[in-house]
Amino acid sequence: MSDSLMTLTTNPQLPDAYRNLSDKEYNERILAAKEKLGDDLVIMGHHYQRDDVIRFADFTGDSLELARIAAREKQAKSIIFCGVHFMAESADILSHDGQSVILPDMRAGCSMADMADIDELEEAWELIQQDLGDTVLPVTYVNSTAAIKAFVGRHGGTTCTSTNAKGVLEWAFQQKKRILFLPDQHLGRNTAFAMGIPLSQMAVWNQVKNEWEEQAGPMEDWRVLLWKGHCSVHTKFSVEQINRVRERDPEVKVIVHPECTFDVVQAADLAGSTSYIIQQIDQAPAGSKWAVGTEVNLVQRLADTYTNQQIQLLSQTMCPCLTMNRIDRPHLLWTIEGLVEGRVINQVSVDADTAKWSRIALDRMLSIA
Repeated sequence: MSDSLMTLTTNPQLPDAYRNLSDKEYNERILAAKEKLGDDLVIMGHHYQRDDVIRFADFTGDSLELARIAAREKQAKSIIFCGVHFMAESADILSHDGQSVILPDMRAGCSMADMADIDELEEAWELIQQDLGDTVLPVTYVNSTAAIKAFVGRHGGTTCTSTNAKGVLEWAFQQKKRILFLPDQHLGRNTAFAMGIPLSQMAVWNQVKNEWEEQAGPMEDWRVLLWKGHCSVHTKFSVEQINRVRERDPEVKVIVHPECTFDVVQAADLAGSTSYIIQQIDQAPAGSKWAVGTEVNLVQRLADTYTNQQIQLLSQTMCPCLTMNRIDRPHLLWTIEGLVEGRVINQVSVDADTAKWSRIALDRMLSIA
């Protein structure tokens, strides 16, 4: 790892020479460069990635699964992460000395992760401590920046995924009376409610106004403090869409991601992580009908894979992760051919102190769940 928080080893502007090639040229040149690099390169592809990119991935999965796989790939000199920035940061945190982690397009960020700014969190933490004393443990979704993970690590907290959030929160409540959950309020609310915690014991912290909002019960009863963040994809799904799907075909099962809003999760038949959604469809009998509330690339891939079932996007309009879709073949080819030429383009590096505390937060999670 390098000693700077975010290091761009070259100008992140895509050269004109990599624009407007044919499909055949992109595919052949990417495969040729991969072959030249051999075991020195590993390509990670997130489930939400576009098909024409993920076809080149050596491993596919969710963000943490891919970061953990990357940590096991000790022989690779370079890891290209086809995902978004916080995922590449996690891979760098868990990587080994001498390895470089590359994000093909540095514009591939995450609006949810960006909603939790470290300066705003530092300020909020002081105010929350004034209101509630030393009763709060911070927990962050892995969909957050390395700086947020490091803050959580320094304050005795941990990270979680949408898969293990329940187990992590159970552990957290053994440490402190209250949890500050970052950055996605919906995953925090849906998980806590499923654990039996009523909405009256939750409150939302508005980091822009530096004040509490959506308070349903007295402050002394609060147990879950939710950061006002959300996923721009999953909040596009609605109860109206669920009702419309069921009116068209009562046999359709609705399955959604817990980053969806509370009312959508309550109205759905099933709710769970990306891995859970894939597992449920994989185990379903032929002829099953599904309306899926998650990113469109994954839904389309499920429909293409499980052709003996009827799988549709819950929304009638496209719901892509726009920043994830910034990773395309031109940028992938550029970074791979750069490695062939001995140049590391668009490297993501986390400074040593941030990496240390972030890894502590991640390791706590792995020991819990």
